[in-house]
Amino acid sequence: MLASGLSFVVVTAIVRYLGTDLPAVQAAFLRFAWGVVILAPSLLTLWRVGVPHGLAKVIGMRGAVHTVAVVLWFYAMARIPLAEVTAIGYLNPVCVTLGAALFFGEKLAARRLIAIGVALIGAVIVLRPGVREITPGHWSQLAAAVCFAGSYLFAKRLSGEMPAGAVVGILSVLVSMGLLPFALWSWVPMTLLQVGSLALVAVAATAGHYCMTRAFAVAPISVTQPVTFLQLVWATMLGALVFGEGVDPYVLTGGAVIIGAVSYITWREAQMKRRAVTPGGQAGKF
Repeated sequence: MLASGLSFVVVTAIVRYLGTDLPAVQAAFLRFAWGVVILAPSLLTLWRVGVPHGLAKVIGMRGAVHTVAVVLWFYAMARIPLAEVTAIGYLNPVCVTLGAALFFGEKLAARRLIAIGVALIGAVIVLRPGVREITPGHWSQLAAAVCFAGSYLFAKRLSGEMPAGAVVGILSVLVSMGLLPFALWSWVPMTLLQVGSLALVAVAATAGHYCMTRAFAVAPISVTQPVTFLQLVWATMLGALVFGEGVDPYVLTGGAVIIGAVSYITWREAQMKRRAVTPGGQAGKF
């Protein structure tokens, strides 16, 4: 999980370094086009096996939502400090929890509702509306968190029907296709450094998702989730040391509040799943 968080900080740092020289949609397209190259083996397997019946619509909807989320994230990343992007991004699991309740009928117990409320308070601490200006970059990152949550909910539907590599691979293809016309419309000349940097973004993002998957496979979520707070610490240090961004104690405090609430939500979900699969005292024995 430490390696995963570091990989995602590398992603944000490179995109921040590229700045606004490239349109957000062009940078996003190249990142996912490189992702298609990296995940080509999974796509070849999917080509041979085919898409399970009835999932084409879900796959298409996920591709559309994720495409919007990626453009919003790239736009925000180039315009607001690294720490703020990271802290606001922690709201993603909260949006997932709310979306599962609204669209999948999952119940929200009082304690989970309180945790969601605490996370939203953390977001207010980070943004401080009324005390400072909320820029388009902040609004863009908030919208990105909501859209990424929608993509995750679609992914949950697909994960039980398709291999993980195929799910990620086909997403890269769809997002690349969705971004292509907009990227061509706003295309600007690029240097080899910019193209290579976006290839490195794709490698780091793929590594981050792989490390996260491995962490979830060998340790409970209640153990791995709090470690993600270090991503905010690393992003803050990188922003201060490399990009000259000030260390904002409100962002660190708000991020800590959000990740604390998210850790509680994930711990409760893990407890509920464990109870669901653990037989009672009167269960039959084999």
